[in-house]
Amino acid sequence: MAIQGYEGSFHQEAVRIFFGEKTNILACARFQEVVKSAADPSLCDAAVMAIENSIAGSILPNYSLLRNSELVIAGEIYLQIRQNLVVNPGITLKDIKEVHSHPIAILQCLDFLNQFDWKLVETEDTALSAKHIHQRKSKHIAGIASSLAANLFQLEMLAPDIHTMKNNYTRFLVLLRKENAQPVVNANKASVTFHTDHSRGSLARVLTLIADAGINLSKLQSYPIPGSDWKYSFHADMEFDNTGQFEEVVEIIKPAISDLKIYGVYKKGINA
Repeated sequence: MAIQGYEGSFHQEAVRIFFGEKTNILACARFQEVVKSAADPSLCDAAVMAIENSIAGSILPNYSLLRNSELVIAGEIYLQIRQNLVVNPGITLKDIKEVHSHPIAILQCLDFLNQFDWKLVETEDTALSAKHIHQRKSKHIAGIASSLAANLFQLEMLAPDIHTMKNNYTRFLVLLRKENAQPVVNANKASVTFHTDHSRGSLARVLTLIADAGINLSKLQSYPIPGSDWKYSFHADMEFDNTGQFEEVVEIIKPAISDLKIYGVYKKGINA
């Protein structure tokens, strides 16, 4: 499975939840590489890609990557982001002089970190920081990383769950090539994108049609159409009781929209 990040990252945790602990990963530095790799059958079978966070919001560039690809959404994972202070075995709080991690992870843990006079060092990745601490046998450097990274690199979680916001989830999409995508049994969610004619009330009319059909619109995300004069596409996540209900609403809204693309019909994820 292609992921953004390194071994021990939250992306790998999401892969293990959906596909199992023995699933191999292809680590990619950028999300563009994830999508490109997932489209190449010689590189990997599928991809898992973050699309939004409950605190930071949507990862807008990833919506564009999704739209410009031919990949299909086959599922989703909601992963609770739990940050831990990790060190080499035997290291105590008094030994620590520096804490290394990704800047977002550091920000998420400032309430805890501000209790100490430690130097905070921003790095490329949480899991990579954990790996470097292990490799260098650091005695005075701690990291902020996942429990998976701690286990993989034989580190101790000196202080678990040090993040300030406890209700912090990231949503990940499971992406397959079209030839590998199969109908999902008991599917109850779909992701689509569309344009309206941008006339007054055009989007409101579409949303009313969706609501009248008994569909729950769990997300509506706008993003600019490249090269247009302030025109936008809309990404919509729809939840329904059965696929027949979704197929009906698609036919209902078609006259009111243009450039409809269905990314995938899949099962709604649960918090992990």
